[in-house]
Amino acid sequence: MSDNREVDLNDFHLFQLIAQHGSLSGAAQHADLTVAAVSARLKRIEHELQVRLVDRTTRSARLTAEGERFLQTCEAMTMTWSRGHAQLHGTARAVDGLVRVAAPSDTSLQLLCTWTDEYTLRHPGARVMVFVGDRMHDFNRDAVDIAIRYGELKDSSMVGRLLTRCERVVVASPAYLQRAGLPRTPADLLQHRCLAWLRRDQPKVQWSFGLPDGRTESIVVSPVLCGDGAMVRAWAVAGAGVAYKARVDVELDIREGRLTRLLPEFTGEAVPITAVIPSRRYVPTRVRSMLKYLSERYAMI
Repeated sequence: MSDNREVDLNDFHLFQLIAQHGSLSGAAQHADLTVAAVSARLKRIEHELQVRLVDRTTRSARLTAEGERFLQTCEAMTMTWSRGHAQLHGTARAVDGLVRVAAPSDTSLQLLCTWTDEYTLRHPGARVMVFVGDRMHDFNRDAVDIAIRYGELKDSSMVGRLLTRCERVVVASPAYLQRAGLPRTPADLLQHRCLAWLRRDQPKVQWSFGLPDGRTESIVVSPVLCGDGAMVRAWAVAGAGVAYKARVDVELDIREGRLTRLLPEFTGEAVPITAVIPSRRYVPTRVRSMLKYLSERYAMI
């Protein structure tokens, strides 16, 4: 090959037209090009391959032996491209293949563990890989299709779909409350063992509440134990102290009596839960399907 541009798929198509029509003018008319443009591209192809492919006359174009062999290559390449194009578009329209979801540990263990099993039973061709952890995933670095994130999105370039907006609630186990007593106001929490989860590697120590009269009150706790969301929930269930958690993460524990909601007349801060995707362009069906499913499931909590 020379240092010029290499032969591309459009060249393969054009060469097939020359062979099909037996003339440069016929190929030019079909491709909506001038004869001069077709002739120039044919010369460039021959220059790239360093071989004469077509014997031209003013009326016809006859393939040389090398041209016949090159035509076979063109047909194989265009057929492979068409087959691959069809397969990709068929896959893009089907709920099929791997969906990679990154989610906080508490969400993964409490919700996604069951939901992903149900989703794959609903869509047998789909596979789901869940990356568990509270750290923020970088789409440019990590192979992730969907990242579930708590809190407001700081990066305006992110493409997010709001799954739900729920309040944080204060919870503790019945065993802990029997030992430590029942708090009556947010300020009473300062006298309790508080369990904090890490947010951007820092403990979430400011707990905010809406008061019955419409005012807002915030307290700053000195946490006894800090951990990720799942660990804080586990500590609370075990009776280690009081936790301030998103309601969706402890709803089942409250319902089944493992945890008791405290200060129900005070409204915890609202936390948006968002599904973030790398781009809104060319989103595969398998990813759109999972987003729709997650929206449905969160709406049911």
